[in-house]
Amino acid sequence: MHFDHAGIATDDAQALAALYDDLFGLEAVHEEVFDGMRVVFLDCGDGYFELLEPIEDGTISRYLEDNGAGIHHLALATDDIEGALETIRDHDVTLIDEEPRPGAWGHSVAFLHPKDTGGILIELVEH
Repeated sequence: MHFDHAGIATDDAQALAALYDDLFGLEAVHEEVFDGMRVVFLDCGDGYFELLEPIEDGTISRYLEDNGAGIHHLALATDDIEGALETIRDHDVTLIDEEPRPGAWGHSVAFLHPKDTGGILIELVEH
């Protein structure tokens, strides 16, 4: 596995993307509307910033209400999400997703519960 992206909750993905482009030269390489969110991926070289802007009520809108803007999750890429989930089950880590589900950019994803991962919401992404 390797680092894939940091998911960042924001009220305005376009404005944050423009700021990160101006400050750091991070180019937007993919945008889509997915699962009630506007999602913008910024290329960081060895990974991405994934900007998550809610466009309807859902997980990210609730996160913003409770916590404000900021890092929502960290994602690790795997070539075998089923095998990774089996390893995680063997270590008694609570899964939010028992089975992979469709994610942004057409990838299969699964989330691990932060109560068992040091307080960090971890996403597995199969490319």
